[in-house]
Amino acid sequence: MNNADIRKLGFLAAALISAVAVLLGAGCGKKNAVKEQAAAPRPTVIVAKVEQRTVPIYSEFVGQTRADDTVELRARIEGLLQKVFFREGARVKKGQLLFIIDKRPFEASLQSAKALLGKATSDLAQAKQRVDVLKAQAELADAQAVLSRAEQDLNRMSPLAKEKAVTEIELDAAVAADKSARAQVDARKANLTNLDAAVKYTIERADAEVSAAKARVAQAELDLSYCSIYSPINGIIGFLQVDEGNLVGRGDATLLATVSASDPLLVDFNLSETEFLTLTEPQAGERSSRAGMKFDLMLSDDTRHPYQGSFKVIDRAVDPQTGTMKVEAVFPNPGSYIRPGQFARVRVAVTEKENAILVPQRAIQELQGAKTVMVVDQQNKVQVRTIRVGDKSDKDIIVLEGLNAGESVIVEGMQKVRPGGEVNPSSAVSSDSAQKSEGG
Repeated sequence: MNNADIRKLGFLAAALISAVAVLLGAGCGKKNAVKEQAAAPRPTVIVAKVEQRTVPIYSEFVGQTRADDTVELRARIEGLLQKVFFREGARVKKGQLLFIIDKRPFEASLQSAKALLGKATSDLAQAKQRVDVLKAQAELADAQAVLSRAEQDLNRMSPLAKEKAVTEIELDAAVAADKSARAQVDARKANLTNLDAAVKYTIERADAEVSAAKARVAQAELDLSYCSIYSPINGIIGFLQVDEGNLVGRGDATLLATVSASDPLLVDFNLSETEFLTLTEPQAGERSSRAGMKFDLMLSDDTRHPYQGSFKVIDRAVDPQTGTMKVEAVFPNPGSYIRPGQFARVRVAVTEKENAILVPQRAIQELQGAKTVMVVDQQNKVQVRTIRVGDKSDKDIIVLEGLNAGESVIVEGMQKVRPGGEVNPSSAVSSDSAQKSEGG
């Protein structure tokens, strides 16, 4: 055997050894893969049964909560904010003392106004005594008595003068006395008339001063009452806008705080023309439709407010620019748990779907416009099913095609499985499910 034959045998032996090594390596790899596959546990997923039942169909609207009554507390007089009697964000009761503005300047003004009222009352009483008028009346009476005597004397002397029993001088004296007495009576009457008019004017002026003084007292008492600020309603008070010791009320009514009463709670939202026609029944009358309509308030964390609401106000007209009308619903809100200004969804059942096939909304996946669910069969194997869906009912979706009642769909853990793979299904209640059961 030459060297060439030896080299050929060496190459053949090396190739045979390599082939054996490859075969042995492949066999070991398959065994390891089988071992690894046998060792890998099946992923655990949360499944839910597809249900079939009659369910309500809801319409939903985006709204914003609003307090039934909101009052701004303002300083109506100028002064130093002396004391604050509440805690920000706390509940307050109607009539509860909230602020005190320094009362001392207004107490002094009230005392001054009362003093002026006393003086005006005294002046009025003095004017009503009519002393000057009474004196003038007495003087007129005296003048009238003198005139009466003069007339009597003249009446006696006139016949005597015709008989020449008295002299002409005596008659002229009697005539002069009569004229003088008459002139005195006229003067006294004129004086009495003037004094009477003057006294009436004085009384009226004094009476007006009393009225003005009473008005000043009332205004001073009102200003003093503004120093104590009370809550006009039951509600929750917001942040303090001005700290103690600051001057308030100069130039305008300074905002001190705001109180809101949010029980009941109002929710404003808009209805389209079509939705308005759906929610009302022309043959029953709008009032009848509104009285029976009940709303659910869905909060931002997908929980439902435990109290249902009803229509309160529907706007008189549709906005021609938006094609919608404003609607206001009212909800009980014990303890003012829901606060004004929150965004919420208002929903109302508009119809019912009988024998509807229901699947949880979170079980549905969407890819390129197609909606699919992962179904777990009797052998615990996963298959992807394309479905056609209809309306939404609460957190469930009505399935029109692709699922049957009683089948199991994955609602949690979809990212851990592949079509055709085996899973370990569990019907344990998840946190979302618990929320759903609590929210109703």
